[in-house]
Amino acid sequence: MSGIFFTSNSAFFTPPLIILLAFIVDSLAGDPKWLYRYIPHPVVLLGRLISIVDDNFNNIGLGNWSRVAHGAIISGAVIAIATGVGILIATQCNGHPVGLILLAILASSLIAWRSLYDHVRVVAMDLGESLDAGRKAVSHIVGRDPDSLDESAISRAAIESLAENFSDGTVAPVFFFALLGLPGICAYKAVNTLDSMIGHRNKRYEYFGKAAARIDDAVNYIPARLTAFLIVIAAALVKGADAKGAIRVMFRDARYHRSFNAGWPEAAMAGALGIALAGPRIYDGVEVTDHWMNGEGTRDVAPAHIYRALLLYRVAGGLIMASLLALALVIYCVS
Repeated sequence: MSGIFFTSNSAFFTPPLIILLAFIVDSLAGDPKWLYRYIPHPVVLLGRLISIVDDNFNNIGLGNWSRVAHGAIISGAVIAIATGVGILIATQCNGHPVGLILLAILASSLIAWRSLYDHVRVVAMDLGESLDAGRKAVSHIVGRDPDSLDESAISRAAIESLAENFSDGTVAPVFFFALLGLPGICAYKAVNTLDSMIGHRNKRYEYFGKAAARIDDAVNYIPARLTAFLIVIAAALVKGADAKGAIRVMFRDARYHRSFNAGWPEAAMAGALGIALAGPRIYDGVEVTDHWMNGEGTRDVAPAHIYRALLLYRVAGGLIMASLLALALVIYCVS
C-alpha cells in the first residue's frame, strides 16, 4: 500500500506526493541564481539545442512546405530527446523514496510558479516607485515596447503575463507531470521552449516554426482552461474578487483573444478583478489589435490591481497543492 503512495516502478507514473513536493520546492526556492551560476538550467540546455538545430536546419532558401516539414521533424526530434532524458532519469530514480525525492527536486526546476510570482511582484513594487522603474521591470516579462506604456498599460501587461504564464509555467507542467511522470513534464517543457523560440509569425519562423506553434496550442488546450477555472475558484475564496464575473467574461470573451489558449486565463483574471485586459498592444513599433477581455471593466489599472492578481495567483497555487494531496489520499485509500 505504501509503495504506490511513496514510490513508483514506472517512468510514466509519479506519486502525487512527489509531485506536491516538487511544487513545494519550487514555491520555496524558485530558481536559485547561485546554483545556476555553476550548472545550466534545464531550459537553458533545451534552448541551446534548439538554437543549434535552428542554425543548421532552418534554411530560408527552401520552399515553404519544405521548411514546414523540416521544422516538424526537428521539433519532433527535440521533444523525443527531452522525453528520453526524462525516461532515463525517472528510471534511475524510481523504486526508492530517496530517488523520488531527488526526482522531485529535479522536476521543481521545470515548474516556474515562484519565479513568475517574484517577477510580477517586482513590477508592482517598482511601478509604485516610478514609471521608468516600472517600465524597466515589465520589459523583463513581456515583449511589448516599454516606452509606450503608461501606468495602466504596465499594470495590465504584468497581470496578463501572470495569468498566461500561470498556465504555461505551472499548471501545464504539473498537469503533464501528473499525467505522464517526468517524461511528460520534460516533453512539455521542450514543446513550450520550442514555441517560445521558433513559434513566431515572422519571415524566419512563419513556416519552420509552424509545427512547434501548433503542437504548443494542442498541448496547452486543457491546461489553459484548467488555469481559468482555478482562477475562478480562487476568486470565490478571495474577498472582493468576482467569481461570477470571472466565469461570465471567460465564456464570453476568451474565444476572441488572438491567442487560442491565453484568452482563457486572461479573461478569467479580468472578470475576477473587474478590469479590462488584452486589447491593442504595441510590439516593435507595430500596433497589434486584439479583443478586450472584459471590455466594460476599468482600464485604469494600478499596482494595487497587480497585488490583487498575485493574491488570486497564490490562492490558485494553494488549490493545486490541495488537489495533489487529495489525489494522494485517494490513491492511498484505494490501493
